[in-house]
This record gives sequence, C-alpha cells and structure tokens, in this order.
Amino acid sequence: MGDSLLIRGGRLLDPSSGLDLVGDLLIEDGLVAAVGDVGATKHLEELDAEGLLVTPALVDLHVHLREPGAEYKEDVRTGAAAAVAGGFGTVCCMPNTSPPNDCRAVTELILARAAEAGLARVRPVAGISMGLSGKGLTEVAELKAAGAVALSDDGHPVGDAGFMRRALEYASTFGMVVVNHCEELSLSRRGAVHEGEASTWTGLRAQPAAAEEVMLARDLLLVGLTRARYHAAHVSTAGSVALLRQAKSDGLPVTAEVTVHHLLLTDEACHDFDTNTKCNPPLRSETDRQACVAGVLDGTIDAVVTDHAPHSPNDKAVEFEDAPFGVIGLETALPALLRLVERDELSLEVLVARLTSGPASCFGLEAGTLAPGAPADVTLTDLSLRHTVRPEHFLSRSANTPFAGWEMRGRAVTTVVGGRAVYRWPDGLLPHP
Repeated sequence: MGDSLLIRGGRLLDPSSGLDLVGDLLIEDGLVAAVGDVGATKHLEELDAEGLLVTPALVDLHVHLREPGAEYKEDVRTGAAAAVAGGFGTVCCMPNTSPPNDCRAVTELILARAAEAGLARVRPVAGISMGLSGKGLTEVAELKAAGAVALSDDGHPVGDAGFMRRALEYASTFGMVVVNHCEELSLSRRGAVHEGEASTWTGLRAQPAAAEEVMLARDLLLVGLTRARYHAAHVSTAGSVALLRQAKSDGLPVTAEVTVHHLLLTDEACHDFDTNTKCNPPLRSETDRQACVAGVLDGTIDAVVTDHAPHSPNDKAVEFEDAPFGVIGLETALPALLRLVERDELSLEVLVARLTSGPASCFGLEAGTLAPGAPADVTLTDLSLRHTVRPEHFLSRSANTPFAGWEMRGRAVTTVVGGRAVYRWPDGLLPHP
C-alpha cells in the first residue's frame, strides 16, 4: 500500500487522457484517486503545486545501471536516485552488465536492488541471446516470469538475420517486444563519429548513416514476415525516420525511440574532441537532427530516452577513438528537452507524451498516466526555474555529460513514486517516513 497525498493547484497535463487543466490530484493508497477540483480534505498531506506543471512521472526505456559488474560507474541505487532527481518514475535497464542479464538470477538481483532503494521503479530488459552473443535464445518465458519487460542484446546488434527471425517469432509467443541496436558492423566498424563534417574536420574513424539504416531496413522486413512486436533503439538518421514512418504507414507493429542528445546536438559538438560527446550511434548532422525532431512531432518516434550510459572519469580521459561510447542523461533530460519547446520545435504536450504515455505503451508498462486507478507516479516541474548543469552535484555516480556548464530553464522539483514524494529540489532524496 502506498501513501495518501493531495497535490493542489497545479497545471495537470496528461496526454494519455487528454487532460490539461489547473486543478488538484488526489492520491490514495499509492494510486491516483481523483483529478480536478478535489475540494476540502482533512488529515491529508498536501503539496502546493501552484505555478507548477504536474504530469505523470517520466518513463525512460533505455538506461544502463551497470549492476552487476561495474558498480564503480553506477549501481541500481545511484541510477534510481539520478532518475527521480530528473523526474523519472520508471526506468528500463539494459542487459549489458557483467554477467549480462540473460537469466532469472540477474533479473531478480536487479529487482531486489531496486526494491531496497525504494526510489524509481526499475524494469529490467533481458538479453535476446545467451551472453548477448547473437547465438542461442534466452529462456524468454522464465525471464518474463522473473520480471523482464523486453528483450535486447543492446550494444551487441543482432547481425544474423535468421537468428533475428527466430528471436522475433519466439518472443512473440510470450508477448514480448524485441529491441535491436541497429548497426551493421561491417559498415560502421565502430567508427568514433558520424561520417560527414565531423569526421572530415577531426580525421577520426567514422560510421555512415547507412550502417544504422541497413540493419533497420532488414529488421523491418523481418517484422513484415513475422508480425512480431519490434522496437528500434536510439534511431539517429533521417533515413531511419523515413523507414519507420513507412513501416507504421504499412501497419507494422513497430515502435521507436530517440535520445535526448540526438535531438539537441550534432556532430559539430565533437570538433573539440570532448569524449563526453562520444556515443553510439554517433551524433549526426543537422539534417538528421531535424528529421528526428520531426519524427517525435508526428509520432513516428514514440519515445524520447536518455540512453544513460555512465563511465568513470578515467574511462573517458583518453583519446577520443579509445574512449568508450556513452553519455549520461537522467538528470539533464527534461531541462535539455525544454529547450526544444522554447525554440518552438516541439510543443510541451508532445514532449510530455513522448516522455510518459509514449514509452509506456512501447513496452506495455503500467506507467505514464494520471488516470484514476493508475499507480501514483507524478512529476512536478517548474518550467521557469533557471539553473546551471553542474555534474559535481549529480546523484549519479558518473559525470560524463555533454551538457556540463549549460544554462537551463526548467527542471523537475518533486518526484512522487507510488504516492510518496521521493525527491524534492533542492533538498535531494527524501527519507522514508
């Protein structure tokens, strides 16, 4: 059972139910009980939300929590803490741990650590293949029973088309969605930057947009063959958006995500060899960025994610080509994305949808809504609050962000999970009552 709480006088914005009004949100026993004008109440904790935006807590389909195996970068608790500090109530963690999440024991470990933390809801994504090797299907029924919400080999793209077909068919039997990192390795050769202006300017090894698009096109053909549910991870190119738009027009059961950094940055950010801009897929051209924004706007892209990928300072303090891929983003995602609203590239309503109900629907999660009876996971955002990104203040164990020093406007100021406020800015994490 959760707590009871009244959130009073905020702008309630919930795209899942078409809700947009100034009013109250009543929470009882950890569930949404009523929205609108609740009226007078007694013996009930209240949160004053006047002047604040009140939305479903944000949902992130793609994070890396590094536990088990690399807890010096992040663990489940610090990742969950970073999540609620950024307004996220639910995060889905990728299986590329050590050992990888390819069996019940690892799935259960992650869920146990999340329960101990008592912060964000952590939903494990399990491997498609044993050892994320692209060979030998995992025990999908067992993983689903243990709590896995989707299947992915994450940064290990499934290169064998026959194996991907079998994975789609097998996952479909259990109602699971398959998530693929679309990268044709024979084309990308793990290039450090996008093949274009940045690679010409820096002389770094590059990967072309076609490396992503070739594999995505293959996967979409296999979805047409199997009719299995499929989710494209972190799409980054104009060609990928066009392929997905056509696939959806054709009625294929596909969904897709894009990262915050691919919506905000381009390959120009790599010109000074800052390894905190090195990610995979790499930051692309302005044309690609604009296409991704358009895909978010028209619904071709269902979800915006962080691809939160923590690395220690020592990991990143090497030459660009030798540095690991990945940036963190849980604590900067919302304020960074609000820049797109300020620039009129996205509406606030669309942005909230792609951070709440959109991602929840991709994996069938019980999240992303303020409908009565739903879990009371809520984010209160101050859209006018100005602040500077200071990685030394992050709750994450790592600080590899490309947004360090940026002046931001807007941030989550309170995050409620299961009817209990777990984070409040600037106080930080709140103790259990």
